[in-house]
Amino acid sequence: MAQRDTRRLDEDDVRNRPTRYGSRARTKQRPAHEDASTGMVVTVDRGRFTVLLDDSQALLTAMRARELGRTAIVVGDRVGVVGDLTGAPDTLSRIVRVEPRQTVLRRTADDNDPYERVIVANADQLLIVTALADPPPVYGLIDRCVVAALTAGLEPILLLTKADLASPEQVLDNYAELDIPAIVTSRGADLAPIRAVLDSHVTVFVGHSGVGKSTLVNALVPGAARSTGVVSEAGKGRHTSTSVFALALPEPARGWVIDTPGVRSFGLAHVSADDVLWAFPDLEDGAAQCPGSCEHLAAADGCKLDAWVASGHSTPARLDAYRRLLFSRKDLGGAIPLP
Repeated sequence: MAQRDTRRLDEDDVRNRPTRYGSRARTKQRPAHEDASTGMVVTVDRGRFTVLLDDSQALLTAMRARELGRTAIVVGDRVGVVGDLTGAPDTLSRIVRVEPRQTVLRRTADDNDPYERVIVANADQLLIVTALADPPPVYGLIDRCVVAALTAGLEPILLLTKADLASPEQVLDNYAELDIPAIVTSRGADLAPIRAVLDSHVTVFVGHSGVGKSTLVNALVPGAARSTGVVSEAGKGRHTSTSVFALALPEPARGWVIDTPGVRSFGLAHVSADDVLWAFPDLEDGAAQCPGSCEHLAAADGCKLDAWVASGHSTPARLDAYRRLLFSRKDLGGAIPLP
């Protein structure tokens, strides 16, 4: 019997030995895909991504390329795509590259959840849609959305709906010191002021169910066909939209609206007190005088912000607004539920 050759293979032998797929040498180099077409992810559904190409405006169904591994891809991402780019039925392309994100809007399920959920990438505005009645405003949820927007680099905007059912005065007063733009509207009202705010921006619509968010999207983008529903007898909106979806504003406007499912909580486990302070530049120098462990919640705890405000560097209303947002992100029982 022939004796088996047990000599040690050198590195070249190992690298060039045939694989079970043939004699092609194995390599760790990944294709650069320099010829990939670019586009924007407009919706995600069970591992399939709908991408709108920049050049042809074709809508593609794509899957994540193997070389991307577990790379997260969300609505708003700018991506490189290869394969069949016709957008014809039953065709499938591949996302081979995800471009660096300019902004990321994220939340957690509650304030104790370490897992961050990216909602949207590359938006620059967050439209917080809140009904003035049926259902009534939930200030805790609004505060949390404001914090999430400011810490993500998005401009928060309040949109108060159903003004025909209740006065907006209390809500407007509640956020006056935060200098947040606000729009008040009602059923059948002129949408021109809203369109003006959305033009040339990528705007995420967020709000709990029943506030009229999807109804508004359908009015702004004819043909959007976003599902709408009614408010239940308990005062909680029924979840109608079930996915995040980006829609281009009709011409002559330029911009995108991104509708999201109704939320009942907005966890901020990923947000620190320093993140919130960034939105209050008039208080930053005062906070620098506080002890390192200061949570800035009360003068009795050694916080120097009260003295800073008393010296005329800011106003008591601004400090109250800052502390209210701190309490919103501080773990005081988890996420803010609907009534």
